[in-house]
Amino acid sequence: MPRWSRGFDVDAAARHLRRSDRALAAWMRRIGPIPAEPRWRRPFDPVDALARAILYQQLSGKAAATIVGRVEAAIGSDRLHADTLSRIDDAALRACGVSGNKALALRDLARREAVGEIPTLRQMSVMDEAAIVAALTPIRGIGRWTVEMMLIFRLGRPDVLPVDDLGIRKGAQVVDGTGAMPTPRELAARGEAWGPYRSYASLYLWRIADFAAPAKGTVKRSQD
Repeated sequence: MPRWSRGFDVDAAARHLRRSDRALAAWMRRIGPIPAEPRWRRPFDPVDALARAILYQQLSGKAAATIVGRVEAAIGSDRLHADTLSRIDDAALRACGVSGNKALALRDLARREAVGEIPTLRQMSVMDEAAIVAALTPIRGIGRWTVEMMLIFRLGRPDVLPVDDLGIRKGAQVVDGTGAMPTPRELAARGEAWGPYRSYASLYLWRIADFAAPAKGTVKRSQD
């Protein structure tokens, strides 16, 4: 059974992308190297990360951080898990600013963790990307995009292309100089040339989208 390490060789990824896509290569030279993600080597707790992803959904970073801080204070822990979330009832969650739907999602996450449905980091190390997506998307409030952000920014998987992400699609539009953003299906086909380093291509596409529209600010992403 193959074992996946966290992270990949970004120099090898850059060489491959420059060889395989001249249009992207021109932008890579313009932007410069993107270093390895430091979080690839940090301790990482999937359940805690998923709980935080739920709390951050559809909120500004500042507002979400405030709510997370209130929840941590209420449970007396900076670790969001089934055992710690059980210390707070739904009324107290609402008092922290957690919406009803997010409270239901946190309860579903905690229930699934308690019965062993959430793979551990060790278990994920022998699961491919599709298996991780299949294991986590049944959780209420967790969609494919959230799992893809985890795969790229936390697990360091090298070949993930979030085709539904607007920043990725905008970056591809800029690279190709087209009048409209590619559809997810078109982007998936376009990205075949970037494999097996589509994650590194994604990092550049986000930067390109940011670079092309500085007045509108940077493209907001989960896991940042």
